[in-house]
Amino acid sequence: MTTVSAPEPWLRGPVPDVPPSLQPAAHAFLMAREDVDAALAELSEQQVWERPGGIASLGYHVAHLAGSTDRLMSYARAEPLSDAQKATLVREQSIDRIRPPVQQLLDDWHGVLAAARQQLARTPEQSLLEPRYVGRARLPSTVLGLLFHAAEHASRHTGQVVTTAKLLRGTR
Repeated sequence: MTTVSAPEPWLRGPVPDVPPSLQPAAHAFLMAREDVDAALAELSEQQVWERPGGIASLGYHVAHLAGSTDRLMSYARAEPLSDAQKATLVREQSIDRIRPPVQQLLDDWHGVLAAARQQLARTPEQSLLEPRYVGRARLPSTVLGLLFHAAEHASRHTGQVVTTAKLLRGTR
């Protein structure tokens, strides 16, 4: 018996209200959410914080996904990081010691993705090449560069989540 699964987000048609040139970012964010949720399904809290071979834990990756996506989206809006975002960045460095519940990590990630989708929908296409600056060093980018990087960065960490989850499932 074969199971039929839904096609990947980019094969499901346009994401409503998102401008055409930002559809790839919207699809990447949707896929990242689905892949992270599937990867963490049925793993124990203990497994989420394991670091097989010294690699980053799944908990770290999910916390970093939420925090980094939120920060990159702020830069795309030409906003400096808030005190809360700076605190989140510091917290990410000790997340393996803090170990918040996995559901809290997922709720934070899902909330950031919902906000990112809304931001993509509100971003006028004519603004995509406007300059933006990243961090205290004010490194140059554009609205499009930041939105694209947020999506690709999410995809990169999602891949690490999927691989680490497979490794952990194989060790049980």
